[in-house]
Amino acid sequence: MAVKIRLARHGAKKRPYYRIVVADSRKQRDGRFIEEVGRYNPCVSPSFVSFDKERVDYWLSVGAQPTDTVARLLKNEQE
Repeated sequence: MAVKIRLARHGAKKRPYYRIVVADSRKQRDGRFIEEVGRYNPCVSPSFVSFDKERVDYWLSVGAQPTDTVARLLKNEQE
């Protein structure tokens, strides 16, 4: 099973709000997921990002691959 750490879109039209989730790569973007590990809101200034560092590290250690956007968000939070 290919597991990815990716964004799931929520919120209203033109007001996106994202959850950072661990999901099977074959599932839909907003479909079923394994675990929610964080949140991202790009509509506020500055952008709001929070995630459970321990759970993200666990999923990365067992082979989950972050998408490009999630990898960028994780990198920015570590700095």
